Formats: sequence, structure tokens, C-alpha cells
Amino acid sequence: MIHVGIGYDVHRLVSGRRLVLGGVEIPHDKGLEGHSDADVLIHALCDALFGAMGEGDIGQFFPNTDPRWKGASSLVFLHEAVRMLHLHSGRVVNVDCTLIAQEPRLAPHIRVMKHKLSEALEVHPGRVGIKATTNEGLGFLGRGEGIAAMAVACVDLPR
Repeated sequence: MIHVGIGYDVHRLVSGRRLVLGGVEIPHDKGLEGHSDADVLIHALCDALFGAMGEGDIGQFFPNTDPRWKGASSLVFLHEAVRMLHLHSGRVVNVDCTLIAQEPRLAPHIRVMKHKLSEALEVHPGRVGIKATTNEGLGFLGRGEGIAAMAVACVDLPR
């Protein structure tokens, strides 16, 4: 039976942090503020997977109050979401994600992001969609104050 989940995440850009998106470090003068590496793409994707399984959100499994996750790679969270899916006898069918950032330019990094995410999701890279867009200068995203991501996950579950 096919199940679909949706996820969204946003983090503020700040000085003194590295920028990690889709498990890839992106050269930029600012990074995303957060307890872990603050990878909004993976956080949104985890929420989409948890939603497809009928579970909670990423904060329930990896709370920002837990010192174990301070500075952690969000790929750890994604691997755990996939492990939970397998415990439900499920598998990822495909995912589709959109990054919203005024800067830096993300298109040159999408191929590597797709590769990293496809490995973690245990699917062919052709089943991972990643797009990047700007907010056309509007709002906090358009002013370059943060980066957001949306994700949809389609999973096959026996129930």
C-alpha cells in the first residue's frame, strides 16, 4: 500500500557555522543555526518519511534538548528514519524535495546531494528529486536570512 508524507523545515542563516544541505557542505559565508548540523533538506525529508509511516516528527526522535545530537550530521537522522521504515517492512518508492534559498546558488551541488540522499534512502538516484529556487527577494527567505526546504516521500508499506 502506498503512503505519502510531507515535510518542511526552515533555519536561520548565521555567521560562524558551516552550511550543510543534503549531506553536502556548501561553500558560503554563513551556515544554518541549529542543534545538529541544521540540514533543512534532510530534516524536511525525515519529517516526510515519518509522516508517511504515521509517526511523529523529527523533534520527537531527535530532540534539540538531547546533547547526543549536538553538532550531529543529519544523515544519521535520515539513516534512522529509513531503518524505522524497514522495521515497518516498508521501502522508499521516491522522494521529491525543494530548497528555497536566495543564496548561495545551489544548482551546482544538487547532483552530489542526490547521490548522498539516494545512498541513505537505499534507492536509485533517479528516485530522488531535488530542486532549488529563490523566494524572489520576498520575506525573510528572500532577504537571505534563512533557508527552507519542503519534501514529499512516497513509501510502500504492507499496512
